[in-house]
Amino acid sequence: MFAQPFVADLGRGHVDGVYTIAKDPKSLERFASGSGDGVVKVWDLPSQEEVWQGQAHSNIVKGVCWTQDQKLLSCGTDRTVKLFDPYNTPSKSAPLATWLGDFGFSAISRHRKEPSFAVSSSGISIYDLNRPNSAPTQSIAWPTNVDTITSLAFNPTETSLLASTGSDRSLVLYDLRTNSPLHRSVMSLSSNAVCWNPMEAFNFAVANEDHNIYIFDSRNLSRALNVLKDHVSAVMDVDFSPTGEELVSASYDRSIRLWKRNQGHSRDIYHTKRMQRVFSCAWTPDNNYVLSGSDDGNVRLWRANASARQGVASAAQRQKQEYDEALKERYKHMPEIRRIARHRHVPKQVKKAGEIKGEELKAIKRREENERKHSRKGQKKRRSEREKMVLATEQ
Repeated sequence: MFAQPFVADLGRGHVDGVYTIAKDPKSLERFASGSGDGVVKVWDLPSQEEVWQGQAHSNIVKGVCWTQDQKLLSCGTDRTVKLFDPYNTPSKSAPLATWLGDFGFSAISRHRKEPSFAVSSSGISIYDLNRPNSAPTQSIAWPTNVDTITSLAFNPTETSLLASTGSDRSLVLYDLRTNSPLHRSVMSLSSNAVCWNPMEAFNFAVANEDHNIYIFDSRNLSRALNVLKDHVSAVMDVDFSPTGEELVSASYDRSIRLWKRNQGHSRDIYHTKRMQRVFSCAWTPDNNYVLSGSDDGNVRLWRANASARQGVASAAQRQKQEYDEALKERYKHMPEIRRIARHRHVPKQVKKAGEIKGEELKAIKRREENERKHSRKGQKKRRSEREKMVLATEQ
């Protein structure tokens, strides 16, 4: 009940909003963030300080990611992709390599095994890391797609598989081996981010503009596996925990939420008075902390378990914690215990917006039910909540 999930603001933050965050896959301590003024910073988690920074782009940084040899790639709306070496070069040093595109880039993702990376604009271009300043080795796009691709992500296991979301409300899977798109689903609203489950690599989560997060199975995109509902504004980013059992989401409603993969509502909501719209979030590789980057320029560090405390605990302390957890688990079905466990203080505007949204959803459901009741039998069929947002699928 008296948990304090907020740990710290890192360093002095950014001058502009923090729009992208990337974890170093080979380090528990380092991660990078990119802001609206074109600056990319690398942070050290134990000291909570900035260890490297560079002026990567002339305007907004749309994506950052780490390569296998711990170098940093960044892309921006100035039509460039740049490669930096934060571990071996000083701050504000020149990039090691630059790639130019025809349009401003909107997202970046690296291949898990080969020295290549994908960037998106109106289509997807694959570049070779070993050939700086070169043209793309592959270009793929859905034949009818002319809109901007908003996010993309390589599959961590089936490494030639690539998922992307677009401003035309599409969700597309591509296969680099055949150099062609595999499947396209059109959703009711556009999506802002896509993230693969690191443990079940055929599942992925999509952060949507309709305030929900959808978890899909890549083998069947006609319906969602689960719908996560609690946000009261557009979901801007989503990330799986290293165990694949939980997710963290960042939203335009100035909060981040933590979710169990198989439950429909969030287990926790984190917010501060000064935190503005949250555009990026990430789960640290040790599964203990969550990172968030918001419009106010701050990178914040939170505990993944709000009441957990890090550090060495004595045998007596550990025994008491285990006893308390066993008690809570044993009596969790009791109404009073369940009420205490579920209760969260939320900002006034989020609570009010949630109440209004609840009334609107009830009205929509009443209208749909009335239409079904007063229609010819079988004309209006009930559709599952997990199918409603998929309007069409194409192979």
